[in-house]
Amino acid sequence: MAILGCGVLLSLALLSLSIRINLCLPENGKEIDFSAHGDNASPSTTKKDKGKRWAVLIAGSNGYYNYRHQADICHAYQILKKGGLKDKNIIVFMYDDIAHDPENPRQGVIINKPKGHDVYKGVPKDYTGADVNSKNFYAVILGNKRNLTGGSGKVLKSGPNDHVFIYYADHGSAGLLGMPSGDDAVYAKDLIHVLKKKHASKGFKSLVFYIEACESGSIFEGLLPNKMNIYATTAANAEESSYGTYCPGEPEVPEEYDTCLGDLYSISWLEDCDSNDLRKETLEKQYERVRRRTNESHVMQYGDMSHRKEFLFTYMGADLANNNYTSIGDISSPSRAVNQRDTNLLYFQRKFLRAPAGSHAKLEARKQLLNEIAHRKHVDSSIRKIGELLFGHTKSSNMLMNVRPRGQPVVDDWDCFKKFLRIYKKYCGHLSTYGMKYTRAIANICNAGVTTEKMVAASDQACSKKPFV
Repeated sequence: MAILGCGVLLSLALLSLSIRINLCLPENGKEIDFSAHGDNASPSTTKKDKGKRWAVLIAGSNGYYNYRHQADICHAYQILKKGGLKDKNIIVFMYDDIAHDPENPRQGVIINKPKGHDVYKGVPKDYTGADVNSKNFYAVILGNKRNLTGGSGKVLKSGPNDHVFIYYADHGSAGLLGMPSGDDAVYAKDLIHVLKKKHASKGFKSLVFYIEACESGSIFEGLLPNKMNIYATTAANAEESSYGTYCPGEPEVPEEYDTCLGDLYSISWLEDCDSNDLRKETLEKQYERVRRRTNESHVMQYGDMSHRKEFLFTYMGADLANNNYTSIGDISSPSRAVNQRDTNLLYFQRKFLRAPAGSHAKLEARKQLLNEIAHRKHVDSSIRKIGELLFGHTKSSNMLMNVRPRGQPVVDDWDCFKKFLRIYKKYCGHLSTYGMKYTRAIANICNAGVTTEKMVAASDQACSKKPFV
């Protein structure tokens, strides 16, 4: 194939890229005295609490173009560490391929904002590489060492008096959260089942769950009971994308970074923690601040709303040595936010533009960019064809993109959902980060009662050339 000129290539990239620009305690195993909250403390935190604080942090992606997810997780670790939690009570999942990636301009260092300090230093590598998977994630939550494969062996050994914080940052889609392996995912139904088991075993007094991912509201929508002592917030509702931030092209971002440094929802709560006294700020107050700053998606909350009055200190501790919190309240949003599904395309485009003319790096970046664009066209086309074969040209679009009313899960038959995703992969190839936006379409095919035989036939016919399998 002849080499495309820069003008043609950039036109292709810009047609595919949909970037929205806005003008554009001490945890020491001893008793924790929560009575220090003052007169405004919630009922559950005014009495001496003998529980411990625990945390599970998980970045579900790999690759330098996904830099921001591991950066978010490392930043969260630093907040918890300053809050007094010990490493034995913090369990970290991260692929650990970012800090020493050849493309990282600051070798051995990860930052989460422009001119930010190193958030990678000291982070425990409990589960890295292939050990970052859904099976280990579930085993850690349940405290089940026997089901672990690799890793440090640390699990959530929390009990009935303990407070648990779980934070997940990655790509997501309707009904699932990504994992580094394309063959693995955290399905909403499975995760809720694990949380129910943990609750039934009296594995916590209360649990707070933050999720950074596209369509992350679908993980809890219609699935998380409101009387299980679990409070959750998500970066987006059940049908929209979340957004990366501190991305290339933003004035403050150093020129040498070709990838986004953080996620908008994540840096909103992380920087809020950095600026405020967690002994005085409630979960509800942080939710409101994060909701206002995350202006490209709808930050949602689910579960037991009674916990909103609790102080962040209950779960994250507080830097007791810091008596000079800025307490600046709301922080303005960055000038640019990039749809999470487009961050890798931005990365490839940036690499192509920055590579020296005629160099091997230029040719390689061009190949990556063209492959990404071609893959997107393939996924769009294959899903459209499958829908038309199953429902006809007129009804296909509405059937595939239908969004269920709030309060209903994305799919009724989760076994069908998993099976049909496997069928699509077999005949049409990986959905990938971009293609994850179509998992709702697969769920709707299940909800419509389509048989396995019809799904196989439609997928085979739609992807008969199989260019990406």
